[in-house]
Amino acid sequence: MHKLWLIFAQTATICLAALFVISTLRPELLPWNMHSGVVNSSVKNGGIATLKQVAPGKKSTLNSTSNLNSFSNVAKKVMPSVVSVFTSQKVRVSTHPLLNNPNFREFFGLGDDFKEQTQRKSGLGSGVIVSPEGYILTNHHVVAAADEIGVELADGRKAKANIIGSDPETDLAVIKIDMKGLPSVTFGHSDQAKVGDIVLAIGNPLGVGQTVTMGIISALGRKQLGISAFQSFIQTDAAINRGNSGGALVDATGNLIGINTMIISQTGGSVGIGLSIPTIVAKPIMEQIIQTGSVTRGWIGVEVQDLTPELAESFKRANTDGALISGVYKDSPANQAGIEPGDILIAVEGKTVANTSDMLNLTAALPPGQAATFTVIRKHAEKSIEIKIGKRPKPIKRDE
Repeated sequence: MHKLWLIFAQTATICLAALFVISTLRPELLPWNMHSGVVNSSVKNGGIATLKQVAPGKKSTLNSTSNLNSFSNVAKKVMPSVVSVFTSQKVRVSTHPLLNNPNFREFFGLGDDFKEQTQRKSGLGSGVIVSPEGYILTNHHVVAAADEIGVELADGRKAKANIIGSDPETDLAVIKIDMKGLPSVTFGHSDQAKVGDIVLAIGNPLGVGQTVTMGIISALGRKQLGISAFQSFIQTDAAINRGNSGGALVDATGNLIGINTMIISQTGGSVGIGLSIPTIVAKPIMEQIIQTGSVTRGWIGVEVQDLTPELAESFKRANTDGALISGVYKDSPANQAGIEPGDILIAVEGKTVANTSDMLNLTAALPPGQAATFTVIRKHAEKSIEIKIGKRPKPIKRDE
């Protein structure tokens, strides 16, 4: 009997030791971790940002679509990872032009040490904690002009934040707070989203406090809105208002699929047309910012326009697919490679170009310094041209 007990004890000890090793080195092999469908990844920038994303093809069972009476479990899961972002900046108070005249200042005894009057202007937005190390994803326009940024967590804790980097061309920014072990969001797959899917928008609208609203995905791939060069928005009728910018758009299982950015409205309030940047766009931009502090895009130096039915007819095209090269910058990569005005770009590295938005996105994704094949239609004949990709110039800042 004693011998049997000894064998049992040794077997149990070995099993527990093996379980400990697997849970430490390969936790994804355990059945409960496989069931969750969550995989971890990390990007480095002096430290480590640990990101969570649902494994492809996996679906969470947090909320079954057969039980639509409550999404409290979804809200409970996501709300701790959504924060309020408070900003302020020093602005000059408008003064009379005579105060800039040194003779006038001397007459009134103001002297050369006269200082302009300034005041602080405050702003409000939201953000999403993307890693336990304190990285927060938000909108560029939320923090762009700020010289002070504060963050309030869902549990009431507050902290100062620093800008890691931002990208005005997608309206995304990453800020960081000096806290560890924070509740971070799990990234979903926005490319698997469908029109009609239920979504929740979480943020701090109008400064009333953290708020959850519900709606559906009204449209996907919204483009040609004149908002930025790179755009492919998720449209939702979940209520979004000022202060929601930078907040989370999550699916019915609580996984992040978008960053709420703006609304289309004639009243200034929500009328059911909200736009979110999909995570398939936001995540790689965020990772670049965390790694390098900025975003680098490919560029060939051309002006393009969409093919209208009239233009397609003039070029004897059966459809409007492609991007018309309307101009080529001197000494640009495209110019050096032989691209000409009037060429119709139909593919980049074998990927079909349907319009100018496709052309910009596909070109921007190419690494500068490497060669890529661009396929064009010239004089009704298909032609492949190899172009050495350049670095896209930073957008020119314009005074407001």
